[in-house]
Amino acid sequence: MPPQPPSAGPKWARKRILIPAAVLTLFVGVGIGAAGGDGTEKTSADAKPGPTVTVTETAAAAQPAKDESKPAPTVTVTKTVKPKADDKPADPPADEVEASSGEVVFKVWGSAPSGVDINYGSDTDSRSGKGLPFEKTLKLDDEALYYTVNAQLMGGGDINCSVTINGETKKGHASGDYNICMAQVNGGLLGGWS
Repeated sequence: MPPQPPSAGPKWARKRILIPAAVLTLFVGVGIGAAGGDGTEKTSADAKPGPTVTVTETAAAAQPAKDESKPAPTVTVTKTVKPKADDKPADPPADEVEASSGEVVFKVWGSAPSGVDINYGSDTDSRSGKGLPFEKTLKLDDEALYYTVNAQLMGGGDINCSVTINGETKKGHASGDYNICMAQVNGGLLGGWS
């Protein structure tokens, strides 16, 4: 019988090294992915300092210098002015404007730096729109089963949406890459909207 080549070691010894190495590689990859993100730092709007305006004035000397060869002393006054806060809120609340009887109000507001794709309407009337803040009013059709608004972010942002019928408001919210904000008011079996 010909001699067999010596084995590289028992198979269980290789598994003791390969399995922990694979698990370690997985955890390192997940950690790098979570830490890397999209490369942008996110901060809230409240954390950003407001712009300041600095005005520098040069005051003339009160009396001319007696010695014309020496320059007159210069006094510099620096004033820092903080901008005034706007009296109106940046994002209006969804229920600020109620729909009058016989109308449906669709609203989308917030921040969408890369844009937002908006679809709104009823089960029989679908429409589209773009841009924030968005507000459209349609005539109420009592035969409709529902009224809805869908707004999809196009690469990031934070938006809110709402549908209002006869004082009944449904709201939605979305933030992040391509997430969708959705709000829908349904027609009741015995009439009314909920």
